[in-house]
Amino acid sequence: MAKESLKDEEKNTEKKMAKEPRKDNTFTAILKFVPLVAFIVMVVVFRLDLLAAAPIAAFLAACVYMFLRRANFTEAIKPGVKAARKIVMIFFILMFTYGLAECFMAAGVGAALIRICMAGGMTGRSVAPVALFVTALLSFSIGSSWGAFAASAPIFLWLSYIVGGDPVLTVCAVAGGACFGDNTSFISGNVALASELQGVSVQARVRNHMLWAILCLAISMVVFYFVGLGLGLSNVRGDLSTAMTKIPAEVVDNLAVTRPSAAKLLTQVRDGVPVYLVLPIFVVIVMSLFKMNTLLCLGAGMVSSLLLGTIAGTVGFNEWLNDLILKGYSDAGNWTVIMMLWIAAFGGIMDAMGVFDPLAKLAVKASKNSNMLMGWCGVLAFVGNMALADESAQAVTLSPVLRDIANDNLEITNPEDREKFGIRLSLLTTTMGVYGSEMVPWHCYPVFFASIATAVYPLMNFTPYDIISRNYMSFITVGSLLILTFTGLGILKGFRLPKNVPLKKKDKLPPKEESAL
Repeated sequence: MAKESLKDEEKNTEKKMAKEPRKDNTFTAILKFVPLVAFIVMVVVFRLDLLAAAPIAAFLAACVYMFLRRANFTEAIKPGVKAARKIVMIFFILMFTYGLAECFMAAGVGAALIRICMAGGMTGRSVAPVALFVTALLSFSIGSSWGAFAASAPIFLWLSYIVGGDPVLTVCAVAGGACFGDNTSFISGNVALASELQGVSVQARVRNHMLWAILCLAISMVVFYFVGLGLGLSNVRGDLSTAMTKIPAEVVDNLAVTRPSAAKLLTQVRDGVPVYLVLPIFVVIVMSLFKMNTLLCLGAGMVSSLLLGTIAGTVGFNEWLNDLILKGYSDAGNWTVIMMLWIAAFGGIMDAMGVFDPLAKLAVKASKNSNMLMGWCGVLAFVGNMALADESAQAVTLSPVLRDIANDNLEITNPEDREKFGIRLSLLTTTMGVYGSEMVPWHCYPVFFASIATAVYPLMNFTPYDIISRNYMSFITVGSLLILTFTGLGILKGFRLPKNVPLKKKDKLPPKEESAL
């Protein structure tokens, strides 16, 4: 008993001796942004890999946290660990999408799709809009932009080569289509995360924005076609057997070493595969429409690829398990998962310091009505995505900030209006995170897309700037959402924000306590 009393006294003494956090002032406000600036400089100026820059930035953020909070290192990293825990499920999804991409390339699914497209009369002008549409369909079915891009890029880049398309235009179309599902699908991790953080259901969110998303996709397809027309791309239907002979042997040999599944895909396109091998794509889509678990949908795609591939003789069980599934898991864990862990930790520590609070106050000050407030929330989400260079970290970091801006500054009396504002904040978060990423050269999305594209199509060394240059789907999606939000245009009835919702007067705002940080 005496020992326990002594321990209690020691704990109480430690609590009394604990120093209070430093008060907010100009110096501390600037200091909070130092890790962000350092992170951007490392990635943009010094071209440091995200996997190296993120841990440095996270430790720098922890040091700033320790100084401002007068805390020890263990306390400083707790917010980062907490943020990383919130996105663990995304890592499982990523492993499955990488495995699915390998299966679709090597089991004959991609080859069957290419041959179907060629049978429909693919040309240099039409390859980009078709790539956009098919990749969007695939990404909606698996709810992942990374997996959709990894599966679609080798298919359409080589198809573009065959029919005389433009590789940059094609890769931008694939990138735009790959992000479609990440921003619209029922099974998207980003949609689920952003919706949950805003307190709205995924189903209500998807129903609200689906018509707008389809219109953006349709307009983008038209733009891609006319850009191809302006570039003078071929309008002659490609002959598959003749065009396949144009692919240099060294390219296939290089792919066999760097990306064996892509090399196998090209061989299957040349030799031909049964049309039914395209069915795994529809298996994933149908299961997603029945709102089944994401991992089940992706797993069904992998298993159906094995079953149909075994019947067609394109893949066996040992190859499917050891060369495709395990290869996909390895690729995901080799860089992507580790990088996202550090980015999430960095974002969590920055959020705990209230880095974006000054920007939130600026957004409120610049708003004259509810539409403008929502519009500035979208701009803030875009800025946060630029700073954090990861859409998941942006969602986790900024969603609470955006929610507080709406709750503290809007006179919302109707529960339906509250839901609509929550849905719009969720949509702004994912759109600025997913499609906004394709306008930020240091963001993990264009970096990943460029690296995958170069690996599967070594005839060109793609850079993040190539991914950005002709990404019309991103321009149209981000631009239209901001314009419709800022102006409140009622082009789409179900997509409109509630009208006549006033801003709270300053004397009605909840009092702000004077506290550190």
